[in-house]
Amino acid sequence: MAFLEFKNVRIAGLAAGVPKNTVKNEGDVVQSKNYDAAAFVETTGIYQRRISDTLTTSDLCFGAAKRLLYDLNWNKSNVDALIFVSLSPDYMQPATAGILQDRLGLSKECYAEDIALGCSGWVYGLSNVVSLISSGNIKKALLLAGDAKFRAKHPIDPLCGFAGTATALEYLEGAESIRFHTGTDGSGFDAIIIPDGGGRNQVSVKSFELEEFEGKMVHRVQSRMKGMDVFSFGITTVPKSLKKLSEYFGIDHMSYDYYILHQANKKMNDAIIKKLKLDESKAPSCLYDYGNTSSASIPLTIVTQLKEKCDHKVTKFLCCGFGIGLSWGTVAFTTDKDFIISDLVELNEDEYDQVYIV
Repeated sequence: MAFLEFKNVRIAGLAAGVPKNTVKNEGDVVQSKNYDAAAFVETTGIYQRRISDTLTTSDLCFGAAKRLLYDLNWNKSNVDALIFVSLSPDYMQPATAGILQDRLGLSKECYAEDIALGCSGWVYGLSNVVSLISSGNIKKALLLAGDAKFRAKHPIDPLCGFAGTATALEYLEGAESIRFHTGTDGSGFDAIIIPDGGGRNQVSVKSFELEEFEGKMVHRVQSRMKGMDVFSFGITTVPKSLKKLSEYFGIDHMSYDYYILHQANKKMNDAIIKKLKLDESKAPSCLYDYGNTSSASIPLTIVTQLKEKCDHKVTKFLCCGFGIGLSWGTVAFTTDKDFIISDLVELNEDEYDQVYIV
């Protein structure tokens, strides 16, 4: 069973970056015979999103990380590790983590690694960073997570928004434990998938032929999702994971200050909240303004919805990311009075660095 507990690690701060450009889910924003804008907003809870034609995930993560490092007053040379979590890297190769190490001006001896995960990615990335720090050999680290820019131009998708986040962690003797429960069900690998572009199905001319999938015309280098399969997975698996973590570590799952769920859609999250009998005021959402932002959604929710309530405050969080894989990850952690939540960073279309463009 994938229950993990790490001591002597504190979460020092969170930051998030989004494009300034806002797109509203009004009118005929997507060509689909099954799409109705008003019904979509009511069901998903997504009224608008931030998207960009030029900014990548690494641009948004860079903006968030730069702001967080400044707010923490961290010396960049003391950051020993950087993990980048995304399904939209800058290039198929090399790893984007190396690009961000150089762009942020971190040490050339910085541990840098990419993790290819989506909606559960922030929790999985957090477990990786925490495990690196817990031994004490690595003192400070950054977790950069998010998604932006599809691998291929997509029919306008009213669900997904773009965001990049930065989480700063450091070694601290005696810090309260950070606890995880994670899981994977690979039998649902095709519930959310881009069929072509990997080693199994390499890109060909045929990859760009349009075909109908759940009421939309898409090609095989575009993401597709079996909506009902993912919905059923979410409302079944997430409540069990939150309860399992609490039971395993002897914690009352009703005792947390805030419950931060991956921002998939309102209907799904409402069902999870109802199953767990949670106080809705303790389960904030950023769906209305930012949409589904994949691995960025948990820290983005904290940054945009809880800054005034949790900045520089002791707060108990229970968070769960779930989706593509199919995979899920739940984490319980407590922040201290020095915990920093940076202001949201909004980036213009031209806020990228030409040096890293080939």
